[in-house]
Amino acid sequence: MNPANARILTINGGSSSIKFAVFAGASLSKVLEGKIERIGLSESRLEVKGLRAQDNLSRQVAAQDFRAAVGVLMDWLEESGTQNGLSAIGHRMVHGGPKYSQPQRITAGMLEELHKLCPFDPEHLPGEILLSEALHTRFPDLLQVACFDTYFHSDLPRVAKLLPIPRRYETQGVRRYGFHGLSYAFLMDELGRVAGAEAAHGKVILAHLGNGASLAAVQQGKSVDTSMSFTPTAGIPMSTRSGDLDPGLVWYLARTEGMDAKQFHEMVNFKSGLLGISETSADMRDLLKREAQDVRAAEAVALFCYQVKKWIGAFAAALGGLDTLVFAGGIGENSSAVRARICQGLDFLGIEIAEKGNLENACVISGAASRVVVRVMPTNEEKMIAQMVCNILFSNS
Repeated sequence: MNPANARILTINGGSSSIKFAVFAGASLSKVLEGKIERIGLSESRLEVKGLRAQDNLSRQVAAQDFRAAVGVLMDWLEESGTQNGLSAIGHRMVHGGPKYSQPQRITAGMLEELHKLCPFDPEHLPGEILLSEALHTRFPDLLQVACFDTYFHSDLPRVAKLLPIPRRYETQGVRRYGFHGLSYAFLMDELGRVAGAEAAHGKVILAHLGNGASLAAVQQGKSVDTSMSFTPTAGIPMSTRSGDLDPGLVWYLARTEGMDAKQFHEMVNFKSGLLGISETSADMRDLLKREAQDVRAAEAVALFCYQVKKWIGAFAAALGGLDTLVFAGGIGENSSAVRARICQGLDFLGIEIAEKGNLENACVISGAASRVVVRVMPTNEEKMIAQMVCNILFSNS
């Protein structure tokens, strides 16, 4: 197959949505994107945007559960003709446990192993497996590739992988994995493209700040530490995830409120973070608008910025210095106020922000006197998936 004729479908299945896109040609230009959202609710919708007017649509669909939503996606692929001419499908897999991290072809054996790994990620893996199995049944001749979000952190130093719990759990695969790996892989490729190999091989901190948020410390192009851990709940506070907590809370809430493990899991993943502190919204944009009148919103914003600042300081220590700081993700790319508050007081690390550039979301927002180059870089996990799929498709060409 000629890379110029490549046509890759990327799929990102979440608990309440399925996002997809089509990339084409040697340059992997995006020609179409869509989503099925509000899965499980009566007003589920399929939305598609393409380069051609006839590709665009928005309609209500019957997606009472994830399996039904997968059926909606497959029906649309056939009805629209999108399935015709596809070279392969790339799936974002959040967790591959200790066995899988590198992008690779999906086989029956892999899916059997991933079923066993569902306790590692009960929110995402079952749906991601279902997607792959259903697509294989409908389109059996179409190559599918798993791209794991733990990929970028697969070579973490052992001291960063270890969790300080009884050693027997390590043999079960309980360790720090880290996530947002597809985003980080894209950002490092992009840093090398726009700033050169020397910058990409320097001491870099990547801050992927969105609904899910994490940081990674990178040296010589490799991850040396990251804020998320065994699950994506760890690290800094996020939209509804708590980030790091005192584990003694589990026993305290069990005694005082009768909270069981499932209830605690739901609290720290879906009711905490910005939503839990503000009691009004999980969206940073809403909180910034309300903070002058609502102390709860102000404290949620302050806690988020403070925790990110602490992790930057910790990772600068782990790296032995800092050359480049990169902001990415919905908050990192678009909120000048959050970036400014995070960087305030970090002049001791050599970080100085140029106010005008920051307000304009410029590519480089550090001032002329800043020893650290501070960048704002849009991330693109979908394109990274498409690139990984092409690497496998054409590796033997």
